[in-house]
Amino acid sequence: MAESLKDKLTDVLIKGNLLKKKDLEKALEIQKNSGGSLGKILVDKGFISQKSLVVAISSQFNIPPIDLLKYKIDKELIKIIPEKIARQYTLLPLSRIGNVLTIVMADPLNVFAIDDIKMITHYKIDLVIAQDSEIKEAINSYYGATAPLQEIAKILEEVAPEDSLEMIEEEKIDVSEITEESQKAPIVKVVSLILNEAIKKRASDIHIEPCEKFLKVRYRIDGSLHDVFTLPKKNQNAVLARLKIMSRLDITETRMPQDGRFKISFESKEIDFRVSVLPITFGGKVVLRILDKSSINIGLDKLGFLPEPLNTFKTGLARPYGMLLITGPTGSGKSTTLYSIVNQLNVPERNIITLEDPVEYETEGITQIAARPEIGLTFATGLRSVLRQSPDIIMVGEIRDFETADIAIKASLTGQLILSTLHTNDSAGAITRLIDMGVEPFLVASSLILASAQRLMRKICENCKEPMEIPVNVLERLGMGHAQIKKRSLKNFYRGKGCSRCNDTGYYGRIAILEALLIDDPIRNMIIKKASSDEIKEYAMKEKNMLTLRDNAIENCIMGITSFEEVLRVTSED
Repeated sequence: MAESLKDKLTDVLIKGNLLKKKDLEKALEIQKNSGGSLGKILVDKGFISQKSLVVAISSQFNIPPIDLLKYKIDKELIKIIPEKIARQYTLLPLSRIGNVLTIVMADPLNVFAIDDIKMITHYKIDLVIAQDSEIKEAINSYYGATAPLQEIAKILEEVAPEDSLEMIEEEKIDVSEITEESQKAPIVKVVSLILNEAIKKRASDIHIEPCEKFLKVRYRIDGSLHDVFTLPKKNQNAVLARLKIMSRLDITETRMPQDGRFKISFESKEIDFRVSVLPITFGGKVVLRILDKSSINIGLDKLGFLPEPLNTFKTGLARPYGMLLITGPTGSGKSTTLYSIVNQLNVPERNIITLEDPVEYETEGITQIAARPEIGLTFATGLRSVLRQSPDIIMVGEIRDFETADIAIKASLTGQLILSTLHTNDSAGAITRLIDMGVEPFLVASSLILASAQRLMRKICENCKEPMEIPVNVLERLGMGHAQIKKRSLKNFYRGKGCSRCNDTGYYGRIAILEALLIDDPIRNMIIKKASSDEIKEYAMKEKNMLTLRDNAIENCIMGITSFEEVLRVTSED
């Protein structure tokens, strides 16, 4: 049935000159490889507009189209369909008469969605169609109608229509008018609410993204982005200008990226915001990174590392000089770990200097330098100057090239402790990465104290945690037939069912896992002989009982801290 409906739709689109045959073939190929709704693929790829698709489906299948933004849905009716299902299928209940429930859908040809709704609600289903973006906006409005969202809507009502700044062409924007608008009480309150709510929800980033008809606000919570609410398009310039003014950026610059920062006080804590503004099609996208200083003062013992790798890490850190590297992808918590180390070592008798791009956490008692490549202050040139300042400990944000690596290694051989990061997949990979950059193997062997790899895993929500069983053969097939597991009951595995506390994700908070490789004499000999990272890792696992990232993840899974799915998502088989 689904196939015949699809054929009818594509015939209508091609015969009506709404879609080119070559574009249809491309879309069908994407659907074949990646799955998903054909209509969504056609719209996402720009082969057809949302409006044209809605009109075509409506005319061919006699499904009435509606302008959802003009409808007000009863909040009691919304409760009939769970939020998770509404978001999964992009639909909403619209009205109910007797045992007939009318639902509005973006893709009314999805018979599986309709069957699911029938099973969940036990109603007969009547269909109407609306644009995908309208339904998503309505879902955010009805299901995400938290107190702050309602408050923002109420505040924006204070801005009279004649005072609101409509979106106009860049060259005609009146800067003085924008500045005045951005400093009005309603806009100031809205921006403050966005920031406060993000901190309350434990967000690490705030994404404020201009779209064609509205301004979208998203929070990154536990590593995943969540749509929070949308703001009217007419308030876009004022909101963005307010953020630029707070960050001391140029509000007249709309064509070039800008970076800034500001601080706010929240519940007796000082919170830093690092701001990035990027020009995009419908305005300037703003991403704010939330930097909570309290997270770097807790020390290494409270980051969640398992005792074995943490003890190895501390052994390396106790050395008076040499190089210590932390590796991992962006967003794996490397900066937090580095700052936790630096704060732990920060005593009056030590001269600690950091060289970063940009400075993330401003810390008292530490000399911090922001790299500025545009004026020639790169990591390499900055590091040369830092060495003349008689430092005891140097933290370099990232080793990106041979010059930086060469200076850092030679500094570590002359009495300094060097802390830095690299982008590699595991701890042993840091060694081969340095050699690939052009550093002589004997210099790497002489200077490197410890290489570690780090990842962040989501923790199961304690509020909706429930046990689950996984057969041994499944674990072994996925490379998890580990001795630790075989010794324990398989009923120790858990998952999060999903609840209001965790926003139905099943996860709340994150924990760090660590793979620590302490460099000893046999490994130094292997480095000099240019052994591969696999050989070094195999030696460390067999002879030094090094716990890999997968081992760390499995142990956390057994302890009920994280889930089986999270182990597979974050780590790869050793």
